[in-house]
Amino acid sequence: MKTTRILASLSLLLCAQAWAGEQTWITNVKLVSPEKLDRIEAGSVLIEDERIVRVERGVGKKTPAGARRIDGKGQFLTPGLIDSHVHLFSVPGMSFEQADQKKTMAAEYFAQMPRSFLYYGYTTVIDLAAGSREFIDMVKATPLHPDVYDCGAPLVFANGYPSSYAPPESRFEMFSNFIYDPAQADKIPARFKPEDYTAAKGVARVKADHAICVKTHFEHGFGTMHNLPVMSPAVYSEVRTAASKDGLVLVTHGNSFEAQTFAVNGGVDVLAHGMWHWGALDKEKELPAEIRQLLDKIAERKIGYQATMQVLHGLNAYFDPAYLNHPALAKLLPPAMLAWLKTPEGQWFKQELAEDETDAAVLKGMEAPLRRQRQVVAYLAGKDANFVFGTDTPSSPTYGNIPGLNGYLEMQDLHQAGLSLAQLFKAATINNARTFRIDAQVGTIEAGKVANLVLMKISPLADIRAYDSIDTVWVRGKQAARGSLSVK
Repeated sequence: MKTTRILASLSLLLCAQAWAGEQTWITNVKLVSPEKLDRIEAGSVLIEDERIVRVERGVGKKTPAGARRIDGKGQFLTPGLIDSHVHLFSVPGMSFEQADQKKTMAAEYFAQMPRSFLYYGYTTVIDLAAGSREFIDMVKATPLHPDVYDCGAPLVFANGYPSSYAPPESRFEMFSNFIYDPAQADKIPARFKPEDYTAAKGVARVKADHAICVKTHFEHGFGTMHNLPVMSPAVYSEVRTAASKDGLVLVTHGNSFEAQTFAVNGGVDVLAHGMWHWGALDKEKELPAEIRQLLDKIAERKIGYQATMQVLHGLNAYFDPAYLNHPALAKLLPPAMLAWLKTPEGQWFKQELAEDETDAAVLKGMEAPLRRQRQVVAYLAGKDANFVFGTDTPSSPTYGNIPGLNGYLEMQDLHQAGLSLAQLFKAATINNARTFRIDAQVGTIEAGKVANLVLMKISPLADIRAYDSIDTVWVRGKQAARGSLSVK
């Protein structure tokens, strides 16, 4: 009987050893985790397979038996960064038609794109308009990529933004998750029945697609498009109710005082964009009282705020002759694509932006929107609002929003506008994780979390350049030296 028990115990022990995965011991690092910013201290982290299984604070801890030891050389270990506003399906600098014509160039870009995010430490991204599940699955199938979450197909208002930019004959196929507007019955193909395109059914489609959020819009239009239809408060309320019922985060595109007022009054969770349009208050030099009152609500309610300052700077890139010579671009873009962007054909979008204006005139016209945006960011930073880091990469056909680099530039923009280094670090880690309800998986260095980690030579609490001092990245326990992530 005793022998039987011994054999049984030995069998269990051997099974446990067989089940145990490969272990990695990252030691001699300074731990920088956003929930413990008052305890930046030496420590070690044990990874098993895809997860963190132990976090040890203090020096002199022994390497667990059988674990692979990695000496962090006294550098700074942080959680992987999160960009909660990306559009993976777009090729920066190309229209969809051009990307279809230049299939080889686009394919080379898409092969590198996930690694470009990782090159700057973004181990988690959230696609706010994932219209193609097949494409998202393709990104997830690449050998090394960030964790990808998404909002599914955007929930658009019939003939509103952004579906209005698609031809009328195809927009309801391209933007098939739309809300029917009875007032536009004559502008919606008869095959689409009102009862199938309610707010609740649109949200249900997003939920069924395994999304974590639902993306809506309040946008009257810009450029050649004006007076686009937008949903009413009553319709938005239906979206809010359905999103709450289905456990989805409600994200709303809105870059104006009017749009953000609408969304805040309707109970939005995340505002996707900074406020660079003040409407009737645009000529005000100081932050108007009406806007301060709205910003106070945003801060008090802990609404997620994605400032996306690089949206405007990304447009300005066409009028900055130095941008395409940025040394990082050669590491992030395939050579053929970078060369093409410098050709007249690759500059096509500049003509749409400039029309008949000079470069200087275009840049001058951007000064006021950028100033308004900085003022809003500075005010919210002073209120310690719930900034959630997102870049809108790429925000349009511009080549000024390259994955990875765009995040680093956005961080510089935000810091210059008034976010402290601690606020910025939290925005890209714990704030994003909590606001998008993925904090059980990522956002901090804690046992049980996914092993998405970044080793930096400089502390992110000491210098903004820390985000360009990355040494090593771990994605679900897989280690990659930064140099291995650049273009081959």
